[in-house]
Amino acid sequence: MPDSRWTRDGTRHAYNTTSNKYRAVRTPGGVLKGQRIGKTSKGVKCCDCKNTLAGIKHLPSGSIRRTKKRERTVSRAYGGAACHGCVRQRILRAFLLEEQKAVKKVLAERKK
Repeated sequence: MPDSRWTRDGTRHAYNTTSNKYRAVRTPGGVLKGQRIGKTSKGVKCCDCKNTLAGIKHLPSGSIRRTKKRERTVSRAYGGAACHGCVRQRILRAFLLEEQKAVKKVLAERKK
Protein backbone atom coordinates (compact mmCIF):
# COMPACT_ATOMS: atom_id res chain seq x y z
CA MET A 1 0.00 0.00 0.00
CA PRO A 2 1.49 3.39 -1.00
CA ASP A 3 2.12 6.19 1.47
CA SER A 4 -0.96 8.39 2.01
CA ARG A 5 0.88 11.25 3.70
CA TRP A 6 1.68 14.58 2.01
CA THR A 7 3.03 17.96 3.09
CA ARG A 8 2.22 21.58 2.22
CA ASP A 9 5.09 22.56 -0.09
CA GLY A 10 6.11 26.14 -0.72
CA THR A 11 3.77 27.94 1.68
CA ARG A 12 4.30 30.67 4.21
CA HIS A 13 2.97 28.69 7.14
CA ALA A 14 1.53 25.29 8.00
CA TYR A 15 -1.76 26.40 9.57
CA ASN A 16 -5.09 25.59 7.89
CA THR A 17 -6.31 29.14 7.33
CA THR A 18 -8.54 30.47 4.52
CA SER A 19 -5.55 31.78 2.58
CA ASN A 20 -3.63 28.50 2.98
CA LYS A 21 -6.02 25.72 1.92
CA TYR A 22 -4.69 22.57 0.24
CA ARG A 23 -6.20 19.37 -1.11
CA ALA A 24 -4.48 16.00 -1.61
CA VAL A 25 -4.14 15.15 -5.31
CA ARG A 26 -2.55 12.06 -6.83
CA THR A 27 -0.26 12.87 -9.78
CA PRO A 28 -0.03 10.64 -12.90
CA GLY A 29 3.20 9.23 -11.46
CA GLY A 30 1.31 7.95 -8.42
CA VAL A 31 2.74 10.54 -6.00
CA LEU A 32 0.41 12.26 -3.53
CA LYS A 33 0.92 16.04 -3.54
CA GLY A 34 -0.81 19.07 -2.07
CA GLN A 35 -2.78 21.24 -4.52
CA ARG A 36 -3.54 24.81 -3.46
CA ILE A 37 -7.20 25.87 -3.32
CA GLY A 38 -7.69 29.58 -3.99
CA LYS A 39 -10.09 31.80 -2.10
CA THR A 40 -13.61 32.19 -3.49
CA SER A 41 -15.13 35.62 -4.06
CA LYS A 42 -18.66 36.71 -3.23
CA GLY A 43 -19.10 38.05 -6.76
CA VAL A 44 -20.19 41.38 -8.22
CA LYS A 45 -23.21 42.98 -6.54
CA CYS A 46 -26.13 44.97 -7.99
CA CYS A 47 -25.76 48.71 -7.35
CA ASP A 48 -29.40 49.04 -6.20
CA CYS A 49 -30.54 45.86 -4.42
CA LYS A 50 -27.06 44.51 -3.46
CA ASN A 51 -27.78 40.97 -4.78
CA THR A 52 -25.09 39.08 -6.69
CA LEU A 53 -25.29 39.53 -10.47
CA ALA A 54 -26.09 36.47 -12.57
CA GLY A 55 -23.89 35.64 -15.55
CA ILE A 56 -20.69 37.12 -14.10
CA LYS A 57 -17.98 34.90 -12.62
CA HIS A 58 -17.09 35.17 -8.94
CA LEU A 59 -13.47 36.32 -9.17
CA PRO A 60 -11.26 38.53 -6.98
CA SER A 61 -11.31 42.18 -8.03
CA GLY A 62 -7.78 42.00 -9.44
CA SER A 63 -8.65 39.05 -11.68
CA ILE A 64 -11.88 40.66 -12.91
CA ARG A 65 -9.90 43.59 -14.32
CA ARG A 66 -7.73 41.16 -16.29
CA THR A 67 -10.66 39.30 -17.89
CA LYS A 68 -12.26 40.15 -21.23
CA LYS A 69 -15.07 42.71 -21.36
CA ARG A 70 -17.63 40.08 -22.40
CA GLU A 71 -16.87 38.12 -19.23
CA ARG A 72 -17.29 41.18 -16.99
CA THR A 73 -20.67 42.36 -18.28
CA VAL A 74 -24.03 41.20 -19.57
CA SER A 75 -25.35 42.52 -22.89
CA ARG A 76 -28.02 44.82 -21.43
CA ALA A 77 -28.26 48.40 -20.19
CA TYR A 78 -26.38 48.62 -16.85
CA GLY A 79 -24.99 45.15 -17.73
CA GLY A 80 -22.28 44.67 -15.10
CA ALA A 81 -23.74 47.07 -12.54
CA ALA A 82 -27.47 46.40 -12.02
CA CYS A 83 -29.61 43.26 -12.11
CA HIS A 84 -32.47 42.79 -14.59
CA GLY A 85 -35.16 43.58 -12.01
CA CYS A 86 -33.62 46.91 -11.02
CA VAL A 87 -33.12 47.90 -14.69
CA ARG A 88 -36.78 47.08 -15.33
CA GLN A 89 -37.82 49.23 -12.35
CA ARG A 90 -35.73 52.15 -13.62
CA ILE A 91 -37.31 51.94 -17.08
CA LEU A 92 -40.83 51.75 -15.62
CA ARG A 93 -40.18 54.67 -13.26
CA ALA A 94 -38.83 56.84 -16.10
CA PHE A 95 -41.82 55.94 -18.30
CA LEU A 96 -44.35 56.73 -15.56
CA LEU A 97 -42.66 60.09 -14.81
CA GLU A 98 -42.91 61.04 -18.49
CA GLU A 99 -46.58 60.02 -18.56
CA GLN A 100 -47.22 62.10 -15.44
CA LYS A 101 -45.62 65.15 -17.08
CA ALA A 102 -47.76 64.66 -20.20
CA VAL A 103 -50.95 64.43 -18.11
CA LYS A 104 -50.04 67.62 -16.20
CA LYS A 105 -49.46 69.40 -19.52
CA VAL A 106 -52.86 68.27 -20.89
CA LEU A 107 -54.65 69.39 -17.69
CA ALA A 108 -52.93 72.78 -17.80
CA GLU A 109 -54.04 73.26 -21.41
CA ARG A 110 -57.65 72.34 -20.52
CA LYS A 111 -57.69 74.94 -17.70
CA LYS A 112 -56.75 77.66 -20.19
